[in-house]
Amino acid sequence: MIFYIDMDQIVNVNEFQELAKRALPKMYYDFYSGGAEDQHTLKENVEAFTRIMFRPRVLVDVSKIDMSTRILGYPISAPIMIAPTAMHMLAHPQGETATAKAAAACNTIMIVSYMASCTIEEVASSCNAVRFLQIYVYKRRDVTAQIVKRAEKAGFKAIVLTVDVPKLGRREADIKNKMVSPQLRNFEGLFSTEVLPSEGSGLEAFASSTFDASLNWKDIEWLRSITKLPILVKGILTREDALKAIEAGVDGIVVSNHGARQLDYSPATITVLEEIVHVVGGRIPVLLDGGVRRGTDVFKALALGAQAVLIGRPVVYGLAAKGEDGVRKVIDMLKNELELTMALSGCPTIDDITRNHVRTENERLKSML
Repeated sequence: MIFYIDMDQIVNVNEFQELAKRALPKMYYDFYSGGAEDQHTLKENVEAFTRIMFRPRVLVDVSKIDMSTRILGYPISAPIMIAPTAMHMLAHPQGETATAKAAAACNTIMIVSYMASCTIEEVASSCNAVRFLQIYVYKRRDVTAQIVKRAEKAGFKAIVLTVDVPKLGRREADIKNKMVSPQLRNFEGLFSTEVLPSEGSGLEAFASSTFDASLNWKDIEWLRSITKLPILVKGILTREDALKAIEAGVDGIVVSNHGARQLDYSPATITVLEEIVHVVGGRIPVLLDGGVRRGTDVFKALALGAQAVLIGRPVVYGLAAKGEDGVRKVIDMLKNELELTMALSGCPTIDDITRNHVRTENERLKSML
């Protein structure tokens, strides 16, 4: 069921979540919205942003605000990209093709999920835009290799390897709902992804039978051997792994805890961003995934060193509520809020946003000693 509403009534991105809840069957809403176990990290991903305060500068000419930037050399209208999220057809009949069209209209990059409902070729032919492909590595490496080659042929510009899923996190809502794993068209003719569980989560059953838990840093070299595309790793949360990523020769890092769907009580991504940025030292792009719900959040991430942020759940909620228009609305609202935050902070361009524009909770506590 698609829930129709006057888009003018929505004043911020958070309001799309309630619309999605009303539009979607409970099983699908819970799948998109839920996190692992106690969902502590799910809450903390969002709340950690609220503990970062601004240090705005005044009497700066902000009559013209330029939010544009480049990721891996590709220009985008603002440092706001679309994160990889699975099975968009559960949210809207047009699935990832609607999301891709919205990304193109907003002049930004969509990272298409390995677990997409639509095929790589359908997404590629839906519109002319820069897009990346997120992948998992399966026990059957030939399947992963085929998908990567298809993405390369379809004009995708980078591969984003998710590295935090040796096993699927315990997502208790999916277990209670006996979440169905549908057949995904990208894998037709290769193997079945459909699991109708008699108990527990079908997604967990599918993941345990297919995901390669032996994946390690040496496999970056294997991935490099099958593609000429840039490789980013998604799921880095420590300076130690950031260093290993640099040593492995990756082309970018996504600081991510998988939307708090894997290891509960892992840190909120914004709280570890800075230590990773320091280790990387500007050698490769660092992107932030997780908890971004406001343009102010985008600004905070940029001030702490991210080149861009990824938007996950809000995009799916917008898609569920209003299809392509809903996704466009989500991205446009975040862009408008970022533009306002830049103006009120005295930053006419992205390059003007510096570490001095924010104050973290640790800095505040230290000042009180």
